[in-house]
Parts: sequence; C-alpha cells; structure tokens
Amino acid sequence: MRQIQAIKKHIGHTANIIGLAVAIAIACMAMTSCDNDNDEFPVFPLNRPNAIVTVKPSAEGTSFYMQLDDSTRINATNMHTAPYGNHEVRAFINYRILTQPGNSRNYDVYVNWIDSVLTKQMAADLGSDQNATIYRQDPVELLRDWTVSEDGYLTIHFRTQWTTNGTPHIVNLVATNPSNPYELTFFHNAQGVKGGYWGDGIVAFRLDRLPDTKGKTVNMTLHWLSYNGKRSVTFKYATRKSVDKIEGLSYAQSGLFEKTLK
Repeated sequence: MRQIQAIKKHIGHTANIIGLAVAIAIACMAMTSCDNDNDEFPVFPLNRPNAIVTVKPSAEGTSFYMQLDDSTRINATNMHTAPYGNHEVRAFINYRILTQPGNSRNYDVYVNWIDSVLTKQMAADLGSDQNATIYRQDPVELLRDWTVSEDGYLTIHFRTQWTTNGTPHIVNLVATNPSNPYELTFFHNAQGVKGGYWGDGIVAFRLDRLPDTKGKTVNMTLHWLSYNGKRSVTFKYATRKSVDKIEGLSYAQSGLFEKTLK
C-alpha cells in the first residue's frame, strides 16, 4: 500500500488562497501524525490523503470499487454510488480499514473523503520536431511522492512556476521511441509563462495504448526536461490484467494542486 505524505486542503481559484494552502501544507508536513499507535488499524489525520487509488465504476456508474495497487482492492462501505459516474479516474482518498479481512488483497474501508486528479490518455507521437513544437518541453521538476506506475497508469507529481493570471499549463505523455514503445517523454507546455511562483501539479496517464506485455514486467523509462537539463527515471511496468473499456476520463483535480492544468 502506497502511503501518502501530504495534506488535503480545499482551496479556491485565487492565487492568495492557493498560496495560503501551500503554506499550510508545508507547515503540516513537518508534524508527525497523532493517534497512530495501532499498527493493525493505523489512523491518519483527516486533512491528509493516505492513498492514491483508481476509482473503477460499473458500466452504469451505480456502483464502484477502488484499486489500491496492482493487486489490492478496497471497497467503500459508506459510498454506494460511483462518485464520478461511469468515469474511471485516479483519486486521492483518506480512509480507514474497518476490519482485518481474511483476504489481505480485498478490504472493506470507510472513506472520509475522495478527490480526483487530472486523468488523461497518452498523446500521439508526432515525430521529434512536431512533438517539440506542438507539445513543447518547458522545464519541470518531478517529485518522488505520488509519482508511481501502477494499475495501468503513470501518475506524475511535478513542480514548476505558475502565474496568477490563470494561464493553463498543458501536459502530455508520449511514447517517443518507435523502436522501444516503453520509452516515454513527459511534455509540459507553460504557454509562455516565465517566472512566477512555485506550485505543484499532478496528472495520471492511462497506459493502455502501450503494447501488451503479456504478463511480463518490463522496464519503462520516463524522460523530461528539468531546470537543470534532461532527466530520466525507469519504472517497472506490466500491462493491467483487466482490459475494461473506459467510457470517459474525468478531468477534475485535487484541491492541493494548481487548477490551471490540462
């Protein structure tokens, strides 16, 4: 289970409120959680997510479950209707385990809150010149927490500079090496923004356009441009076992992150 080390704070669209939320987040992350003496059923502060999951609804959106990692399923006993209709999304949750199950890969939980993150399909490879022109590669710093490959998604947590005029940043993920389809590039278009304040964004990309690994685990390399030059990191990746058809992807975002992101 991927434990999350950050707070959840609802914020508005104004820069002042965003700045306040970030300041509160930094202060809160310096403190340790209380009431966490029970190793079997740990308790986490309510204002912090303690997991990132995939919300998987039924075709009608009338029921759902959540995938915690590649092999662990959790079921919300206090939520019966899919929170985002028939849209499959990645989301932060704050939850607590109700009972220790006999099957350690299937838990009943109580969800205190849930907040979806920007969820997108991969973009088409247009060739190196067109990729640079259309998608652009303005610098970002990728952060270790919440950046993860699991359940058929690559979730990326990044930091860059933003302006207060609401200019949206556009992010895309592209398989840029025809000879190795598991070599990906993260593109970031700041739309001319230079300077400004530092803020974080998070996005989850569905990887179902990559070739099926047929049960094998392969190396998947992610490239991006940082403020100190080109960087890369390698993940372990295997095609998601289920191939559920997704009718749509939600573009809602977590309140802790910048709203001007698409």
